[in-house]
Amino acid sequence: MRVAIIPARGGSKRIPRKNIKPFAGLPIIAYSIKAALESNLFDRIIVTTDDEEIADVARSFGAEIPFIRPKELSDDHTATIPVIAHAVQTLQKQSVIHAACCIYATAPFIRSQDIVTAYNALITQNKHYAFPVTTFPFPIFRGVKRDDAGNIEMFWPQHFATRSQDLEEAYHDVGQFYWGTPDAWLEGKSIFSEAATTIVLPRHLVQDIDTPEDWHRAELMHKVLSLS
Repeated sequence: MRVAIIPARGGSKRIPRKNIKPFAGLPIIAYSIKAALESNLFDRIIVTTDDEEIADVARSFGAEIPFIRPKELSDDHTATIPVIAHAVQTLQKQSVIHAACCIYATAPFIRSQDIVTAYNALITQNKHYAFPVTTFPFPIFRGVKRDDAGNIEMFWPQHFATRSQDLEEAYHDVGQFYWGTPDAWLEGKSIFSEAATTIVLPRHLVQDIDTPEDWHRAELMHKVLSLS
């Protein structure tokens, strides 16, 4: 069985009710559920939440809520892997899971074809994890840190005179979804390691949403993409 697991707790602080906040006409979690459905990969699409309102919204778009997430896995400090591991462990009591995909609830640019591509990479490369990355828009080796007085210092001063085109390209996690084997989730294996493989997405399809500024930027991006 292949399962999509969408973590969506109710206690978001920086963007209240973030997981079901309206985004371009739909609760934002709906985009993740729809992409999972359109991929035609999953035997089950479940949302793990501690919040009844989120559960109701998720059901209305086609997801299952087979359990309510325990309180000890619903605070501000709980990482993603323990939440997915709990869901995998619970679901495996009913059926054997071959692969589980953690899909974030706030990923309005997620595409079903990328979910499929990453799954194929997971299987063909025999990895524990597979997920999308994208490039940084500026060479990270030219990055600076700034103190309260406005003074700056390079993180890598040895690259002050290095041409941008001669610096190694750097990538970052997209923050949309992560495929993993059941053992990887249950054993808490590190996602950012040789146990993982990646696919590359274009930057214009990537926007992590953690702050109100991120949300506003994502709305602007969505308007532009909808016109293209």
